[in-house]
Amino acid sequence: MSWVMLVAMMFVPALVFGAIWQLFPSPDEPPRWRTFLANRLERLAARLRPPRPPEYDPFMTLRVQERLGAVADHVRALERDPHTFARAERIIASQLAYDQLLLEACLLAGVEVKQAAKGDPAERFREEVELASRGWAW
Repeated sequence: MSWVMLVAMMFVPALVFGAIWQLFPSPDEPPRWRTFLANRLERLAARLRPPRPPEYDPFMTLRVQERLGAVADHVRALERDPHTFARAERIIASQLAYDQLLLEACLLAGVEVKQAAKGDPAERFREEVELASRGWAW
């Protein structure tokens, strides 16, 4: 029992002194209670303030327009050349890539994307018309 009392008398004051010492900031860092409180207040402010609109990158729009133009030219070249090996598969794959680029362009331009079957020409035409009405050209 005397060992337990000896250990308790040595370590309990050291732990109390260490806890009190943690309340005083060092010259290099702010006190922990202040950083804890700042983090809590920042989380509360993030919940209360309205969400910011995403940053618009005009170069992303330009990149998508360039890629749309390149894939559209590739599809037209495939449709003109009757001697291309596996022509139908290449046209289908190129049209699916074109549809994916149209989807990306619609998301950038704020066009509503309706659920349709892959390669649906009516939906592709609607998206192209919507993008053209918003000033997109490729």
